[in-house]
Amino acid sequence: MAARIRVALATGMIVFVCYLGWQQIPAPLPAQWSTAELALLHNLSLDSLPPLPADPGNAVADHPLARQMGQLLFFDTRLSANNEVSCATCHQPDKMFTDGRALAVGLSQADRNSMGLVGVAYSPWLFWDGRKDSLWSQALEPLENPLEHGSNRVQLARLVLTDPVYSEYYDALFGIDTGFLTSITDKNHIPAASPSGDAQLKANWDGLSPQDQHAVNIVFSNIGKTLAAWLRQLTHTPSVFDKYVSRLATGPSLVQENTLSKEQLAGLRLFIGKAQCVNCHNGPLFTNNSFHNTAVLSAPGIQPAAGRSQGLRLAQSDIFNCLGPYSDAKPSQCQELRFARGGDEMIGAQRTASLRNLAATAPYMHAGQITTLEDVINHYNRAQIAVIGHNEAKPLALRAVEKRQLRAFLDSLNGGVTTEADSM
Repeated sequence: MAARIRVALATGMIVFVCYLGWQQIPAPLPAQWSTAELALLHNLSLDSLPPLPADPGNAVADHPLARQMGQLLFFDTRLSANNEVSCATCHQPDKMFTDGRALAVGLSQADRNSMGLVGVAYSPWLFWDGRKDSLWSQALEPLENPLEHGSNRVQLARLVLTDPVYSEYYDALFGIDTGFLTSITDKNHIPAASPSGDAQLKANWDGLSPQDQHAVNIVFSNIGKTLAAWLRQLTHTPSVFDKYVSRLATGPSLVQENTLSKEQLAGLRLFIGKAQCVNCHNGPLFTNNSFHNTAVLSAPGIQPAAGRSQGLRLAQSDIFNCLGPYSDAKPSQCQELRFARGGDEMIGAQRTASLRNLAATAPYMHAGQITTLEDVINHYNRAQIAVIGHNEAKPLALRAVEKRQLRAFLDSLNGGVTTEADSM
């Protein structure tokens, strides 16, 4: 009897050890990629990134002087109420133009994570909920947001028109109305004012003539257009993944020396296959620039976000949108704004973030709710029920080894950032 027990225990241990070993052994990789897979990998490479898209609402989008002025404005703390906050406060170059915080902090703490700005010119919608339809109109909102810059559009217009450096740029780009310049220099005639400020700023704005309001809005919108001219130059530099895909041009062999490790290759195969990441994170910037509800919980103390369902309504009612009076676009060039998908089916949907340079952009999600990439992968692996709306993701059933492989692949997307000015 004792001998039988020992044999049974030994057999059980062998089975148990074999089971554990099976759990950790990766599936063997094929020798090479298929034709369809090679085409998909090429589509994910920066080699497939098209030229900068046109911005029909911004006539100076590619003007060198606008780019220079926008760069100066981006780092200028005078664009804030306390002269301490600039655009670079929340979008720091050494952090891929994020800030390393869960929630952005300007004059006070905001309720959203600072989304990266590298490659942002390729997105037709801005902010996590897509409430702006152009880069120039997006640049305007933080300037008057009381939690961010806390400034007002009269103060900003006065700065640009009276500062010796900015006024020279502005005059060269847009021309300066000398009559309005005289008016805005007189603070008694045009006091600090904004339609989106506190009670006093709103009252001051309502007290302005329609002509003065319009003149201020023109200067204000042009500030956004020069900021956008610089921001649209921020682009990614090639990563190890891009180097790998470039070498595949010489042949479909899976292994290319001095590029991706075997673990990263396994993760790449999961990325385009079982893990379903490529469904939303596709194209050379690893984003479809669309909106999805993936059941990300709200940050502590913050209400669940309405997401795209609210964001589209805000974009369509925005005076600075593509169809508005301060846009340089023709109505026929604003089809995205007219026919975008919204409504209840987009409740809780947030913009798909790029996966490039993730190492420098933690924490993740629209309110910085998830700290590490391992936790992000676990979130999608579980695919739990959404608090509001409907979770589009489905459980992935990834094994521990597969999650490690997928995590390893994401590291291969870390490259750098450059602007057109850097390469001139």
